[in-house]
Amino acid sequence: MSIELLSHLGAAAAYGLLTLLLAVSWHRRRITLLLTLAAGFTALWALTVAGTRPLSLPLVLAQLAELGRDLFWCLVLVRILRQRATASELPTRRCDRWQGELLALAAADLLLLLASAFAADALPAWMLVEAPLVGWLIFSLAGLLLIEQLYRNADPHERWALKHLCLGLGSLFAFDFYLYSEALLFKQIDLELWQARGFVDALAVPLIAVSAARNESWTRGIHVSRQVVFHSLTLLLAGAYLLVMASAGYFIRRYGGSWGGVLQAAFFMAAALLLLILLFSDTLRARIRVLLSKHFFSHKYDYRQEWARFTRTLAQGEEPVPERAVRAVAALVDSRGGLVWMKRGERFELAGQWGMDAPDPLPVIEAEDPLVRFLEESGWVVDLTEYSATPSLYQELRLPAWIEGIPHAWLVVPLALGEALKGFLIIRHSLARSKINWEDRDLLKMAARQAAAHLAQHEADQALVQARQFEAFNRLSAYIVHDLKNILAQQSLIVSNAEKHKHNPAFVDDVIDTVRNSVERMTRLMEQMRSGMRGSRPAVLDLGRLLQEVAQRRAAHRPPPRLETAGEPLCAEADREQLATVFGHLVQNAQEATPDDGRVTLRLFREGERAIIEVEDTGVGMDAAFIKERLFKPFDSTKGLTGMGIGVFESREYLRAIGGELQVRSMPGKGTLFRVLLPLRPCGGEETGEPRNEE
Repeated sequence: MSIELLSHLGAAAAYGLLTLLLAVSWHRRRITLLLTLAAGFTALWALTVAGTRPLSLPLVLAQLAELGRDLFWCLVLVRILRQRATASELPTRRCDRWQGELLALAAADLLLLLASAFAADALPAWMLVEAPLVGWLIFSLAGLLLIEQLYRNADPHERWALKHLCLGLGSLFAFDFYLYSEALLFKQIDLELWQARGFVDALAVPLIAVSAARNESWTRGIHVSRQVVFHSLTLLLAGAYLLVMASAGYFIRRYGGSWGGVLQAAFFMAAALLLLILLFSDTLRARIRVLLSKHFFSHKYDYRQEWARFTRTLAQGEEPVPERAVRAVAALVDSRGGLVWMKRGERFELAGQWGMDAPDPLPVIEAEDPLVRFLEESGWVVDLTEYSATPSLYQELRLPAWIEGIPHAWLVVPLALGEALKGFLIIRHSLARSKINWEDRDLLKMAARQAAAHLAQHEADQALVQARQFEAFNRLSAYIVHDLKNILAQQSLIVSNAEKHKHNPAFVDDVIDTVRNSVERMTRLMEQMRSGMRGSRPAVLDLGRLLQEVAQRRAAHRPPPRLETAGEPLCAEADREQLATVFGHLVQNAQEATPDDGRVTLRLFREGERAIIEVEDTGVGMDAAFIKERLFKPFDSTKGLTGMGIGVFESREYLRAIGGELQVRSMPGKGTLFRVLLPLRPCGGEETGEPRNEE
């Protein structure tokens, strides 16, 4: 059998198989029909070329088949370009023009071939030799230009699906261009290039098949058995290995001297033993299967749809977050149950379960547990069924005894957060699946990382809520202690003056009023401690009347505050007691910072839609650094043991809570001015401080 016959018969077999696959997967699309016709004409061309000499077939049959081959491959490229025209800058009418030009060129070549076959004596020599070569050269050049246009106008995602087609047809047309350009130059076809043409064209078949499988719109799905590809690749690798070993053995025998034969025999035995070890290695076989599946077969998942469903399950639902995480991951492999363990300190504790019973008693899983160490070091998904059948696939893993006590356990999925193991899932056996492949494992690991981040965020939120609860309790406690301090100061003042003024009726009346006020404030504090909240329902208050009460309450202290109010009533909405505490605290601080012969002034006036309350003193004042760094810092007091350091901070926070603001201006030795800004509310006769009717 000649090399030419072998070359083209191989190409005919390859394209015949491709034609059969395309015909079986055809689903009434024009692109599929064109692909089938192109592959069929290529197989027919190779077959007629192979039979030209042995069967004495007319050369015109091979030329007509080649014309069909070139025409239909070019039409395939034009059709794909036309489909892309709506999403790229390529005009549709340009694709239609190219299609018309290709059909016109094919018609001209067809007439020339028929004329050369039936009227060769009437044609000049150049039409019999050079004109067909020019026609084939134009077709190969047109194919290369169309491939360039297709690749350039495809986006990165489409290039992933089209690059193999471009490479396969590009090699076919590039070889033809070289073959016919040289033939046109030397007036004859190179015999060696012609004989190799079948092998070259056959190389494009797997590339075209890969593109057809990746483009679901072309076919219903070309399926090649993974077992067939696996065993074929294994056989090919074994053959390549034996070829290399034979070459090495030849050099050992040739240059080994008197020991050459002995060394060659020992080498061949060692090479054969190594080959057998590799062929029977479960790990190597599993990795070859993963390599083939990842790079030569279509994906089994629609990842956009799977990820949308996973995210929706993880984010929605009434059950706790750990149970939702289990449900979201388990659903990826059609499982209806699972358990989740999360790391707590140096141990892993059961954090949630869904559709699956937990082991009884619960195991104490330490960070040094062999399963935990394996998951953290490898990041693998452990298939417990696969482990029972082939433990060697999981290296040195030794399953702990507690996992055997979990009924229906199937998969162990690590919950990795960064490089650390946050926890792990145990997934229940699926009723729909008996095993998983590399793609299931990759999807599970990716989803588990997302679930781990979601669980970590949930735990951080829980810790933050708890911290805020403690913060609120501590702040309330500090405010209550602050109020108690003020009440204690009032009672201490009564005790210190009792011996001197106990026979004075006015003093006794003042004592009774002070004690009554203290009892009322203590009662409110008790209510606040029960409810966990300060103050009562806000009401519309007459600010002038409230400031007058504050000034009267502080009138016994030196220097007494002087009140200056606007002529019109001004009202704001607030809790009466808390707002009075704010004003009282500002006046008290002003009095304590001012000598007895100084001045403390209270002012109330309107500024736009806000009420302005100013507390000004002629005391020692404060510098800018103190105002910026210490004035509003809680628990920082200049009064030593008698101060809490939260009065000004509490005042500002409450004013901000009701839509107001607290401003301060001060200079050392020249006094201080506090400005309280409050949004005005219509008084409407409600300035008594009773709650407004919100209905």
